[in-house]
Amino acid sequence: MKIEMILRNGQSVTIRSLAENDLEEIMDLQEKVIASLTVTSFLQPLSEEEFSFILNGNGSMIGAFHADRLIAFRAMLEPEIDEHHLGKDAGLPDSELPSVLYSEITNVDPEYRGNSLQRILGEILMENVDTERHRYVFTTVAPFNIASLKDKFALGMHIISLEKKYGNLLRYTLMKDLRAPEKLGNLNVVVDMSDVMEQQSLLNDGWIGVGLEEDDGTWKVKFQKNK
Repeated sequence: MKIEMILRNGQSVTIRSLAENDLEEIMDLQEKVIASLTVTSFLQPLSEEEFSFILNGNGSMIGAFHADRLIAFRAMLEPEIDEHHLGKDAGLPDSELPSVLYSEITNVDPEYRGNSLQRILGEILMENVDTERHRYVFTTVAPFNIASLKDKFALGMHIISLEKKYGNLLRYTLMKDLRAPEKLGNLNVVVDMSDVMEQQSLLNDGWIGVGLEEDDGTWKVKFQKNK
């Protein structure tokens, strides 16, 4: 895969698949992104071994280059099937767990933010999933990581749970069915993002989170459910 495009800022970039020989640049960019963050708990960085696992046939990873410099990357992972598999959050049977992909880490060089690179790379990865092999895409996002939540909703994902993961960190689990996209419900409710118990109650009752609203500086989650 090789795609040439012009960014919002007028700079030209090349988007291509990444390989093992890109690993040093990947790690350098991740370190630069971590150093720029004010809320480090929003990012679950990957180790060199985890990146190598993806690059060696256990998922897909693409990067954007400007003047031969890696300025953004995004990854999808074919996860190992264990007791923490996100497909279990959605109640998928064991037979369907091999058809799950994880939308993994995205890093964008701070100097190139504001060019929709996260969304662009996400759309390209989604469009290139082999839907004969993979049906579901899952991910986790921290509450109040607004940019990441907006990104996942724009890709057609929806919230299915809000639970503690990775030790003791509260996370939304989101998913997308690539073969049967979720139909919008006809019942709607909006809940403050800070109201964890109300959101968990709705999710346990079959509602799904489908979007965000901002009301006088307060972020709210939109939930839908069919009658």
